[in-house]
Amino acid sequence: MAHAAQNVLIEYIKENQDKLYRIAYTYTKNQEAALDVVQEAITKSLENIGRLRNEEYVKTWFYRILINEAIKASKSIKYFVDYDTVQSELRTSSHEEQLVENIDMYTIIQKLNKKLKTVIILRFFENLKIEEIAYITKTNSNTVKSRLYKGIEEIKKSIGGRSI
Repeated sequence: MAHAAQNVLIEYIKENQDKLYRIAYTYTKNQEAALDVVQEAITKSLENIGRLRNEEYVKTWFYRILINEAIKASKSIKYFVDYDTVQSELRTSSHEEQLVENIDMYTIIQKLNKKLKTVIILRFFENLKIEEIAYITKTNSNTVKSRLYKGIEEIKKSIGGRSI
């Protein structure tokens, strides 16, 4: 079982490396730190693959490890956003408006507390189901729904009540 699960895990990581990096980056706000988080999550998941009881849950099992590593890293490091680089990218982009909007939303989401941010990211950016988020965050579905609602309300307040 462990060997088959390891193959499933490796295939999942290969197919989703950009997505995994994006999640880590959302927490660390730094390219190198995000890459370290993904690497650490991969290492831990491979070391503990024997604990995965059902290959079917490799995605949510790995997300749990990744999120925990990202939260741990974000607590121990402090990085800053290089706004000059961001502005330079905006000036050279043909999709300026969309980038500005995405950066604004990114900034708003970064201001949410870790629990709300995790639920918002997993639900809206990773399209996970409530049950999957509950498993990843080790909470029940009602707690996830409550955090999702609260996170959406905080985002709405931040953008002046406009719909998201």
